[in-house]
Amino acid sequence: MKRRSTTTYGFKRTASLLEGRIRRAGESRGFAVTRLLTHWDEIAGPDLASMARPVEVKYGRQNFGATLTLLTDGARAPLVEMQKEQLRQKVNAAYGYNAIAKIRITQTASTGFAEGQVAFTSAPKPEPAAPDPVAISAARDRAEGVSDEGLRAALEALGRNVLSRRKT
Repeated sequence: MKRRSTTTYGFKRTASLLEGRIRRAGESRGFAVTRLLTHWDEIAGPDLASMARPVEVKYGRQNFGATLTLLTDGARAPLVEMQKEQLRQKVNAAYGYNAIAKIRITQTASTGFAEGQVAFTSAPKPEPAAPDPVAISAARDRAEGVSDEGLRAALEALGRNVLSRRKT
């Protein structure tokens, strides 16, 4: 009689269910160690991982090391290019040996070809600050003498923007 673990209640972890599929999919793309795909953010670092994604690992005919192909968009390609050697060292540390001899960069837009549909994230835009009540009243006071309603409203808006600008 097989005894079940009391902590899992007969359920398997999602990672154990998907491990075989991820490994087969990764091996078909040349990723012998799927850790490069699943832990890319940790291996490359958050800054570089947001700019580039691994697409393929190709092994040469003489087996003197593989070529890792990274996908990035055209604007970020020079930044990734400057960090290729440091990234190669990080990837080889993840493999545990000098597996990657060369890194190749492929540029494309973030949408387009099937391979190019990678979501690159940009820095979040800051939330606009709440208008300063002192700036609002000062702008209203300065535009008070204007008789044209539309011009007064435009001057008040301009005054609010100028007076509420952050002082750095």
